[in-house]
Amino acid sequence: MSFNETLQTLLKSDPRFVDQDGDLLKSEVIDKAWKIDRQLIGLLLDNAQIKAKFFDEIKGHWVFNINTFIDYVQDKNFYASSYTKFRNKIGLTIDGKYLKERGEVALVWPYKDCVLEGGQSKEEEKRKEIFFNEVLAQDEIDRLLDPKVLSNFKRYTVKGEEPVNEIKRDKDGTIRENLIIKGNNLLALHSLKKQFQGKVKLIYIDPPFNTGGDSFNYNDSFMHSTWLTFMKNRLLIAKEMLTNDGNIFIHIDINESHYLKVLCDEVYDRENFVEEIIWAYGSPSGGRAAGAKPVNIHDYILHYAKQYQLRKQNKIFTPYSKKYIADWFKYKDNDGRLYQKRMRGRDQEGNVQWEKQYLDESKGLPLTTVWTDIKQVYADPRAYKENQSEHAELIKGFPTQKPERLIQRIIEMASEVGDIIMDFQLGSGTTASVAHKIGRQYIGVEQLDYGKDDSVIRLQKVIKGDKTGISKEIKWTGGGDFIYCELMKYNEAFIERIRDAEDTDTILSIWEEMKARSFLNYNVDIKKMDENIAEFRELSLSKQKDVLLDILNKNQLYVNLSEIEDNDFKVSEEDKRLNRLFYGE
Repeated sequence: MSFNETLQTLLKSDPRFVDQDGDLLKSEVIDKAWKIDRQLIGLLLDNAQIKAKFFDEIKGHWVFNINTFIDYVQDKNFYASSYTKFRNKIGLTIDGKYLKERGEVALVWPYKDCVLEGGQSKEEEKRKEIFFNEVLAQDEIDRLLDPKVLSNFKRYTVKGEEPVNEIKRDKDGTIRENLIIKGNNLLALHSLKKQFQGKVKLIYIDPPFNTGGDSFNYNDSFMHSTWLTFMKNRLLIAKEMLTNDGNIFIHIDINESHYLKVLCDEVYDRENFVEEIIWAYGSPSGGRAAGAKPVNIHDYILHYAKQYQLRKQNKIFTPYSKKYIADWFKYKDNDGRLYQKRMRGRDQEGNVQWEKQYLDESKGLPLTTVWTDIKQVYADPRAYKENQSEHAELIKGFPTQKPERLIQRIIEMASEVGDIIMDFQLGSGTTASVAHKIGRQYIGVEQLDYGKDDSVIRLQKVIKGDKTGISKEIKWTGGGDFIYCELMKYNEAFIERIRDAEDTDTILSIWEEMKARSFLNYNVDIKKMDENIAEFRELSLSKQKDVLLDILNKNQLYVNLSEIEDNDFKVSEEDKRLNRLFYGE
């Protein structure tokens, strides 16, 4: 074997570096090399030829030449399907200047100057993402981010599902409807831009934590640089949505929290950082306490303002614990009221002057940046036991969903009744559920299919007066309504059918329909594809799917609003009417 073949075979012996089709995951190899992964180093040292190429002997010790190895693996001649050196260097400048020419601290990574659509629609699927470079593909990006046609409009009320006859607006023309939008969140945000730019008071998101073990599987394992690109694209448009006194809260854990902080410093400006909240959600008990490593029982919530000096931020108090009351409110006044005594000083005669604070007049303790009083149901056995009867059904599909009390606190910190709240990583719908109960207008965007655990189903229960979460505390009895709609699918519909196909005959029937109705990439030669269909049949089913997915134009996943009158897209007259109402045209 050649040296290339020897190295490829060696790397493929490690299952971490191979995808489900047996192809080498070059980005995973490079990531582990940068981290000086012991298992990778040991693998390379086992082969004398490879050891001589990538290691230097210094005083009897073999030292890994990391730059030589990474340059070699990155080279386009190493592996036929690998990215080129050029693509891996995308993003290594900011505003045209190399990093060494700039004075500030900045987070830089491959693909920084790209737009990543992030088109996952099911939890279990994996997708090789397309990186649209901002310099090389600006026209494609503009088309990708154009407003989309909305379809399948429904209004949900206490009576159930109803048609949408109007879209309510205030005197300034702002839409005054609760909205749930299904579809790619980046494209949905850009579709909402004209209607809601500068009008959202608060954004809360609970994005994928990029742990490698959660259900978010973009680009195989959703590598670090890909995750940062994904977040940057969405944080930029989110900033445009905020009012000048608006705030954004981003929920994250230790895996990406520090990188996210630097990224947010860049997007929102460092001077607009407000605070880092530590949410201590659980207790180190049971199996969680096994092992020598300290048990992690907290997440982070990064809080940024659109403009720090103008930010909306209400003072919040937390109730006193029983122990605090016993320790501090231990005196009784003549009328039997508890009060705590604090020394204010002494008068001219030297007598102590006392200040009284009555328990029934006190609001509680001022909120700190460490929140220990709200527990995650799944993470704390005591909390689970106490809440099991009312929460068991609610959390079944989303065991890590955030408690409604947590979201309530954030919303009440930074908004008032009637303000617009947004969550474009809606998941199980907790943000919308809480906003609905405490009188905020909300916009929720979700792109994954959750079936019976969908946020729309949860919100229907809220309208009918559900008793979960904060309902009992605030005496929630139901009411209100919301509008549901979807980004109208075009090539996305073909993608879903391709992914769901179970045999080659189905794949070939989809191909026949694609030739007639889909948007294909400009360089696809349909005639040559048909001439080689016998060879196509010999590929594995997963490879057949990859071929068809590669052929489809990813800029036409949804129907652009500018093409609403095109007969090829078959937009109904009712959908045309509702789009005119929504977009104000």
